[in-house]
Amino acid sequence: MKTGGRLYGIGVGPGDPELLTLKALRLLQSAPVIAYQSATDRESIARKIVSQYLPGNQIEVLYHLPRALEPEKAKSIYDQEVEPIADHLASGRDVVVLCEGDPFFYGSFMYIFTRLSDKYQTEVVPGISSLMACPVSLGVPFTYYNDILTVLPATLPTEILITHLLTTDAAAIMKLGRHFTKVRDILHQLGIASRAKYIERATTTQQRILPLDEVNPEEVPYFSMIVIPTKQKL
Repeated sequence: MKTGGRLYGIGVGPGDPELLTLKALRLLQSAPVIAYQSATDRESIARKIVSQYLPGNQIEVLYHLPRALEPEKAKSIYDQEVEPIADHLASGRDVVVLCEGDPFFYGSFMYIFTRLSDKYQTEVVPGISSLMACPVSLGVPFTYYNDILTVLPATLPTEILITHLLTTDAAAIMKLGRHFTKVRDILHQLGIASRAKYIERATTTQQRILPLDEVNPEEVPYFSMIVIPTKQKL
């Protein structure tokens, strides 16, 4: 039997505070402890999204989950970073963990979940992901009828990206950052660059939409996406 506090992973959406679900809002405001991650020396994006809703009397736990690490090296760091959350749960306090987008769609909460859900009661609240928000912000329908949609991390090798792009009707390419040039060149090579739509920081006040060939590769953030909608128009 699991004892202690209850662990909640809530998706806070892509950036617009009004896209938070009612359930996530209720849990956010009632939990004694909230936890969120950020890059070292940077403001937490997840906390910024929900900051206007915080009651001001909660314990806050900040943790860091560095990206781009070898799995074995990352594992020990992640194990250490979840300890403060585990301590609160062991003391009987419920903890709400904030996650940009959706907790289980490339979400940082999955690393908390895999380490603590076997020990403590856990509930995950879905959030609106960038996969849903970006096409809406761009004003382009993603898919029709039986179209196949493929989601691709830009971090994949060139040959794998090409293979998947050749066999899908529509695609979302995420995690662009320093991989933007590679992806742009692939799209031109395959003759689909004209269909591609670039967007960064969707739904936030910093949202930008640019033609693919006008994007400065040196300024592409991690939170950006290339949307390649289906060819069909009905």
